Order: sequence, then structure tokens, then C-alpha cells
Amino acid sequence: MSSAQVVELTLPALPAGWSADKEFKAVGKLSAATQRNLEPVGPHFLAHARRKRHHRTFSEDERIQAQQNVKKTEEEEDDEISEDEDPMMLQRDAKDWKSQDHYAVLGLSKYRWRATPDQIKRAHRKKVLRHHPDKKAALGDRDENDSFFKCIQKATEILSDPVKRRQFDSVDEAADVEPPSKKETQKGNFYKLWRPVFESEARFSKIQPVPQLGDENSTFEEVNEFYNFWYNFDSWRTFEYLDEDVPDDNENRDQKRHVEKKNANARRKRKTEDTARLRRLVDDCAALDERIKKFRKAARADKDKKRLEKEAEAKRIAEEKEKARLEEEQRKKEAEEAAKADREKAKKAKEAAKNAAKKNKRVLKGSVKDVNYFAESGEPSAAQVDSVLTDVDLINSKIDNEELASLAERLTAAGKDAAAVKNVYTEEIKRLVAAGKAKEGEVKFFV
Repeated sequence: MSSAQVVELTLPALPAGWSADKEFKAVGKLSAATQRNLEPVGPHFLAHARRKRHHRTFSEDERIQAQQNVKKTEEEEDDEISEDEDPMMLQRDAKDWKSQDHYAVLGLSKYRWRATPDQIKRAHRKKVLRHHPDKKAALGDRDENDSFFKCIQKATEILSDPVKRRQFDSVDEAADVEPPSKKETQKGNFYKLWRPVFESEARFSKIQPVPQLGDENSTFEEVNEFYNFWYNFDSWRTFEYLDEDVPDDNENRDQKRHVEKKNANARRKRKTEDTARLRRLVDDCAALDERIKKFRKAARADKDKKRLEKEAEAKRIAEEKEKARLEEEQRKKEAEEAAKADREKAKKAKEAAKNAAKKNKRVLKGSVKDVNYFAESGEPSAAQVDSVLTDVDLINSKIDNEELASLAERLTAAGKDAAAVKNVYTEEIKRLVAAGKAKEGEVKFFV
């Protein structure tokens, strides 16, 4: 520690004509002088002490300190933002800043649009410490061109501004991942080859997070969501960075409007081309995606299954209808045959009844003939025969076949007994009269 020094200070003299009594009112008094010890401190004193200790001049000490600061910064910075500098890049013209790779200038090529603001700041600090003209001069490189340092400053200006950085990221082709060819996809891992492509394109999506490509175990819903998202991709990508510079000359407004219109048309064209490019990329990926083929095959199998089930159901229904139709036809046929048999039977019965009725009528007529038409002796007169047969015909007309059969049976039983035969006819007449089938007195002979 340095020893204390005594500093002698002399108070300045009062101006002429000054008086303490003039508009002055003392509110206190000065304290007595106090002796204090002062010690030199601060960076300037430390620099002075360092130079004295190592016997350096100002320029020597500044150069050595610059070297140590660069070395310290490089040691403190991790390797994440350390890249070998391209000799051609160091010779870039600062005026051609639009065509330079700002991320490469700052050593952030592998990060690009993923680089954080903190990484950009640290990369800028590291580059400045290495390429600042004053630092180069301090290191003895007085012929160093400061063009690359201007490139560093411009890159930092672009990447530190969110709007300008977004414009540059929009046209940063170095961040694009080239899609694999069909041959490469067939030989390699489809998901490993295509996943980086969509991760790169996803940086332009307005909607975040972006659905992932997935793997061979992804469900139909996940795959469908992925391709629907990319076929309806909503991109924020713009192309202002490639605009032609608009003149600031207010006198030539027509030229300014012409350039602005030209830039707007160029943006729209690039936007359309980029949309078409992305659509082709998604088409190529979908054409090589085995999951889609698997899902389509399963869908076709399910469709075929449903079709076969539908056809089988239609066939079953048709067979049931045909069976019902055949059964109905068989039933109608059987009914018709039964009806025909019934008609035949009825016809036969009718004919049998008719024949029986004829036979019974003959029995009735024969019964009176056998008793000689009830003549007591000799041949009956024509009038008597006619009277008997008239009554027999009248009785035949009043009775049905069953009654006729019953009557014929009784007459057969009566035989050739005239009294018995007449008695049968008389009882039959009485029955008919009682039943209301015949009128009293209608029969003349059998009374």
C-alpha cells in the first residue's frame, strides 16, 4: 500500500468589493481544518502501477492488455459460437452486405434462425475483440482492412433487429434442408431423411407448434393431421429482403412508385413459387410414405370387406325374396291344385248327387209304377197315371237331394205294398206342408 501524502491547499482570494455584511446572514461557521489521508485507487491508478512495475510504455501496455483480453474472451466463450473463419469471407466488400451470410459472419452458421439474442450478442463481442481495427493495431497489425469489421457490424445490426432478422431468415437459403431423392429414400430411413426437411420448413409457419412427421407407429389420425397441416400451410415468409432499394429522392416520385410496384410484384411471384415448391415437396413425401400406402391398403380392404358384406347381404335378401316367391308360387300352385281337386271332388260329388237324384227320382216313379199307380184292379186309367205322376213330380220339386234320398229309401223299404207306398207319400206331403214347402191342397192324389 502507498504511503499517505499531505496536500497543501490555498483558498482563493475574495473578489474586490465583497462584504460579508451586505445582504448576508451567517447561519453557521466553518469548522476547523481536518487533516485526512488520501489513497490513489481506480483503473487508471492500477494501469499506472502496472506500467511502473513492468517498466512499460503506454502503447506497450495497451497492446499487451488487448492480447490478454482477446485470449480471455476466447477462453470464456464456449465452442458453441466458435467457427473457423473463411479467408474469402474476410475479404468481403462491406458494401455488398445484402449478399453476405450474416450468421456465418458472426460464426453462427450451425444455429442460424435458432440462434438466441444472447448468442448473437456474445458472437458479436467475440468478433469485435478479434477484428476491431484498434485491437488489430494494438496487436501490431496496422495494415488490417476494416471491411470485415463493417460486415460484422452490419450482421449484428440485421440479426439484432427482430424485423430485419425475420426478413433475412425469410430468404436464408443456407438454412434450407434439401429433400432426399426417391432413390435415397428407398435406400435410407424415410423418417430420418425427411424429418429435417419439415423441421426446416416449419420455421415459416404462423401456427406453432407444427405437427411432427412421426414414425412407422403413427396413427392414421396423426398422419392425416400432418399432411392436412402442410397442404394448408400458413406461411409468414416474405421476401422484402430481396427488394430493390427504393430511391429516397423526393423529386422522382414516379420512379419511387415504379420501384415499389416492381418490388410488390416480385414478392407475390416469389410467394406463389414458394407455395408451389412446398406443395411439390409435400406431394413427393406423401408419395414415398409407406404409412399412406398401408392406410390406403387397409382402407381398400375395409371398403372391399364392406362391399362384400353388402353384396352378401343383397344376395341373402335376393335369395330370401326368391325363396319367398317360390314358396308363394308353390303355395298358390298347391292352393290351385287343392281348389282344382276340390272342384273335381265337388264336381264328382255333384255328378254323384245328380246321378243319385236321378236314380232316386226313378225310384219314386218306379215306386208308383210298381203299385200300378194305385189302381185297385186292371190297368190304371190315363187320368189316374197322370194324377199320380203329377203329384210325384210336385213332391220332387219341393224336396232337396237328401230329402229325396230319404224318401227313396223309405219307398224302397215299402216295396210293392201300395198302401205302404201311398202312406210314405202322404207323410211326406204332410211334412212338406208343415215345413211350409207345400201348400194345403196343392197335392191332389196323396191326401
